[in-house]
Amino acid sequence: MDKKIGFVGVGRMGANMARRLKDRGHALTALLDSREAATRELSEEIGVEVAPDLSAVTAAADVIFTVVTDDEAMRAIFTEDTLLKDAEGKVFINCATVSPEVHEEIGMACRKVGAHALEACMASSIPQARDGSLYLMVGGEEDIFKKVEPLLQDLSASLRYIGATGKAAQVKALVNMVMNINTAALAEGLGLGQALGLDLEMLCEVFSQTGANSRVLETDADDMRERDHECYFSSAHAAKDSGIANDLADSVGVNVPLSEATESQYRRLIQLGRGELDKSAVAELTFPGRL
Repeated sequence: MDKKIGFVGVGRMGANMARRLKDRGHALTALLDSREAATRELSEEIGVEVAPDLSAVTAAADVIFTVVTDDEAMRAIFTEDTLLKDAEGKVFINCATVSPEVHEEIGMACRKVGAHALEACMASSIPQARDGSLYLMVGGEEDIFKKVEPLLQDLSASLRYIGATGKAAQVKALVNMVMNINTAALAEGLGLGQALGLDLEMLCEVFSQTGANSRVLETDADDMRERDHECYFSSAHAAKDSGIANDLADSVGVNVPLSEATESQYRRLIQLGRGELDKSAVAELTFPGRL
């Protein structure tokens, strides 16, 4: 795909996506992040220019990936003075987990200036961003998706077009809602097992062979037992994403008490100053003697 590519947001996920596309021979032309040091470091590593501002990213690229933190950050970068300045014909691929409502707002703002927006929601983590094995769920105009599909295939092992703008974000919210519930449930099961004096290695083996099995058991159980909470997906992001799902549930009148309880657990970690730890840190609230 012969397109110039820019990146806005080069944190853990964005930087590894940029590295992957550079490795695959794509023409990266601009990087920008609110953290200047991180942007300069990546620029020097992969040989891509740091843009002076958001409008310069748009000017330098045909396709712009955005990987920012939340609804507020998304709204801030998509104005007529920032990314949307002289943006006619540009394609924005928005990868952050933000509310479906914001994806819809951004889509409308892009159409107003003759640009296009896709949401490319990621159900994977940092290693998958680096090696191009992301699970990507895409929403937006299907014809635009088809045009950038080869580019997205270089980032993903599984690529799925979900539907109209906002629909992929809805699915991603549900994915993270269930994942976060599973994580909090595992933390409670292992914490209770510890309090009962059970061998946790044995308990995890039993979980893996029964109805207690889950993907989270594979990814988080050892970290919970060993208190290794190096961040792959932060507790703060878990709280935010459960909150998005809970707001969606409220909007359609569906009761989700488990998800609400899970959000409360992650909000508590933030209050304790531990929001930047990995989501596995929810075990700090359930294992005896840790708090």
